[in-house]
Amino acid sequence: MYYMGVDVGSVSTDIVIVDEKINVLESLYLRTKGRPINAIQEGFKFLKDQYKDTDIAAVGTTGSGRQIAASIIGADVVKNEITSHAVAALYLDPDVRTIIEIGGQDSKIILLQDGVVLDFAMNTVCAAGTGSFLDRQASRLDIPIDEFGNYALESKSPARIAGRCAVFAESDMIHKQQLGYSNPDIIKGLCNALVRNYLNNVAKGKDIHPKIFFQGGVAANIGIKNAFEEALEEKVVVPKNFKVMGAIGAAILSKEKLERNNMTTNFNGFDLININFVSKSFECTGCPNRCEVVKILGSKKIIGFFGGRCEKWNKTISA
Repeated sequence: MYYMGVDVGSVSTDIVIVDEKINVLESLYLRTKGRPINAIQEGFKFLKDQYKDTDIAAVGTTGSGRQIAASIIGADVVKNEITSHAVAALYLDPDVRTIIEIGGQDSKIILLQDGVVLDFAMNTVCAAGTGSFLDRQASRLDIPIDEFGNYALESKSPARIAGRCAVFAESDMIHKQQLGYSNPDIIKGLCNALVRNYLNNVAKGKDIHPKIFFQGGVAANIGIKNAFEEALEEKVVVPKNFKVMGAIGAAILSKEKLERNNMTTNFNGFDLININFVSKSFECTGCPNRCEVVKILGSKKIIGFFGGRCEKWNKTISA
């Protein structure tokens, strides 16, 4: 039997399929592009040729779009990103104490003790240090994002870059270019600044203990990893499936629920690729909040309601 995990974020939608021993059989990293339903359908088009509906024993969803994904796919477990990332990391190494997770639009820190989440913090306000910001700077410098971190390792004299704000960081980088700094020195300075910003804001006031895992798409940037190791004076481990750890955690949680409750899955099957999903919004007049509620329809039936501040409409699957 196989287990599916789906992590729907603002930048990427990750889908994994694992076996009974949590070996990753499929790992899809798809661009969300503001259309999470389309991204899920794109992934399912690939998986439909490899698996039958009956192969999937349970499904878990996570990420900012977990509720929508759960309703469409028919998830058995819906969990937040903190829990999912922690579960995946602890499965790999029970001695993990700190998880640094930096994705496309946000960053978070998760502190663990005795196999449970002790504390966490998230930064969803500023883009500085996130994957989208690094993508933009790599594009502006005309350097492939896959090579961006390697430039930092070539630096001999890193530039001092202001990293507290994405706008100021970019302006400072342009100023350093005008002063004649080399790309390696500017990129190394940027990596140092973004790590400094993370430690001073996201991790402010928190005790970081080893073992330290670095997860999320930005973990692919060896320059950022190196800057974390220099700042913390500790080894930072990037797990093999760092990009999709949230999805792996969701898959593990679905497996655990199946075994605990001896249930049958709610999985709707891969044929959802043939359904035309339509989103419509309306204003709820039930109270002074006047929430804009989004109704998703598929095959002429209501899939779910999203966006309300209370549970009046959001009664599909609870997180």
